[in-house]
Amino acid sequence: MNISVFGLGYVGAVSAGCLARDGHVVIGVDPNLTKVDLINRGLSPIIENEIGEIISDGLKSGRLSATNDSVAAVLKTEISLICVGTPSQLNGSLDLKYVRRVCEEIGAAIAKKTAFHVVVARSTILPGTMRDVVIPTLEESSGKKAGIDFGVCNNPEFLREGTAVNDYFNPPKTVIGETDEKSGEMLAQIYASLDAPLVRTDVATAEMVKYTDNVWHALKVGFANEIGNICKALEIDGHQVMDIFCQDKKLNLSPYYLKPGFAFGGSCLPKDVRALTYKAKILDIETPVLNAILPGNQLQVQRGLKMIMGHGKRKIGVLGFSFKEGTDDLRESPIVDVIESLIGKGYELKLYDKNVNMATITGANRDYILNHIPHISRLMVRSVQDVLENSEVIVIGNGSKEFSDVLRHINSGQIVIDFVRIGSNRTQKGRYEGICW
Repeated sequence: MNISVFGLGYVGAVSAGCLARDGHVVIGVDPNLTKVDLINRGLSPIIENEIGEIISDGLKSGRLSATNDSVAAVLKTEISLICVGTPSQLNGSLDLKYVRRVCEEIGAAIAKKTAFHVVVARSTILPGTMRDVVIPTLEESSGKKAGIDFGVCNNPEFLREGTAVNDYFNPPKTVIGETDEKSGEMLAQIYASLDAPLVRTDVATAEMVKYTDNVWHALKVGFANEIGNICKALEIDGHQVMDIFCQDKKLNLSPYYLKPGFAFGGSCLPKDVRALTYKAKILDIETPVLNAILPGNQLQVQRGLKMIMGHGKRKIGVLGFSFKEGTDDLRESPIVDVIESLIGKGYELKLYDKNVNMATITGANRDYILNHIPHISRLMVRSVQDVLENSEVIVIGNGSKEFSDVLRHINSGQIVIDFVRIGSNRTQKGRYEGICW
């Protein structure tokens, strides 16, 4: 494959060198003649382990060269990678002037081509940038239509400084957001030799994946530092604590708990977050990340409540109101908070949860119901059907399997609000709404 790489900064130089080593013919493109000259002398324009040798080998093999002539580079290649910087502006937004400029140059070159050309954004850009900036600029500059006359993809990079070459050849995943199947297929070919999961999706999802990854990494650093600060104040080895924490690959380092949905609840998580943040306060340790957990959780409760109330209907049915499926525990169940708010506002409610049965509940949970939320027991019904027959809005409060086919049984005047995602449905206006999907 012949590939042009626009931008010979960090991502561009690493991408160009590694693609050449992988057997592709690569032309680096940059307006900075110093960078162009360094590449053409077999030298690296950046400091990074192994990249100097890779660029030197690429030049010697004839597979790597550089130029400031963007039109010539596009005409000689089948795919163009956009690897220019997207620096922050003072208000936190991205400065996209380099992306626009490169898209104008590539578009002008595509106007002169008869062959199908694929433009790939590897620069880190917010969701919507491909739709609002990249594609319109390419179309305006080329006079052609994206997805028909030329292809457009988003292909986020997952390169860490200092280990970028290893990261390139051993990625955790390869993500391709495509406007059309032909473009995605062409781009996938350049990664055929890499042993990593290949995910092909839509462009906006690919844009969001990059930000989700990076913000998650930032959150992990902040979380670990706050745990470490508390540990030091308690004369505990924070590294040992986190080493033990990281041994749990079933819950701690796993997809578990990382599905968007409703707020957390139960007898452990809220209580323990409160206890640890209180301890930090006593120790005079500031923990802004930990302190944000419970307020953020409460905002999700309020989001769910607003979704229900926003339909202007008074008869509300709730399917599943223990804090998660398979339990009768209502202590700090976020759906109970929603129910109590609705009761206080005068809504008519019907509640069903097969696991919550006053005749069989014992112990602390029974005491909690009788002494803290006795009014809820009077609203409970015996079946899903009882809820469906008496409700205008049906709320799915936990993931019990018996709720999976509820959509098949509602009538045209009812709407389902789903807090847990009972299937693969996306929001359908006037019939089904997911809290995060």
